Amino acid sequence: MGVEWYDMIARRNGGYRSNAVFTIDGVSAEQIYEERLAGMLPAFDSVLDAGCGHGDFTIKMSRHAKSIIGFDNSIEMIKIAESIKQDSKVNNVDFIYATTKADLPFSNGQFDFIYDRRGPTSIINHSRILCSGGTVFGIHTGALTTVKERLHNNGFINIQIEEFNSAVIYFPNETEFAKFISGMPGNPDYTDPSLSKELEMKIEENMINGKLSIKEYRYIWKANKP
Repeated sequence: MGVEWYDMIARRNGGYRSNAVFTIDGVSAEQIYEERLAGMLPAFDSVLDAGCGHGDFTIKMSRHAKSIIGFDNSIEMIKIAESIKQDSKVNNVDFIYATTKADLPFSNGQFDFIYDRRGPTSIINHSRILCSGGTVFGIHTGALTTVKERLHNNGFINIQIEEFNSAVIYFPNETEFAKFISGMPGNPDYTDPSLSKELEMKIEENMINGKLSIKEYRYIWKANKP
């Protein structure tokens, strides 16, 4: 999946926004992560949001932080983020277009905290920008083995990983389900009538006890740089 998909989502939806209607049974790991992150941020001076997308979450977290820089590999997402920033009038956030596929435009040890909310797990390979004693904190849906390997290979310590799979997302109808999965990374627009057969297959795969639903799987991880 290339950056073209993220640019397309930015242009089509105005970022990672979805107007899909759904309910969640159980406590979402996303909620747990957000609450923990908000509680951690005040203790740090220089924070990096790795894979900030269209920036609304960065802006939301800025009320808890002294300073945040958000970067993303989609120039279209960064354009939207800058617009949201101007409207919000926050003064402790900056957005930068950058990719972990190249050397990041930050100095050695610039940040004492990096958070990665379903962003690029390859941020772990850029440990030079995190100061000694700094913390990295993330949440993801896949690539658990890769994250473990990268944390160990880059010398991180105090590694903590928690898996969550008890929450279930329920959809009232097929239309709302199609909207939701269309925003998942790499997915096509399942609301397009030409993809009706593909949508039917997805619906069949996601029936739990006769209800259209998706079981939420996330893992939250945390580590320190020695």
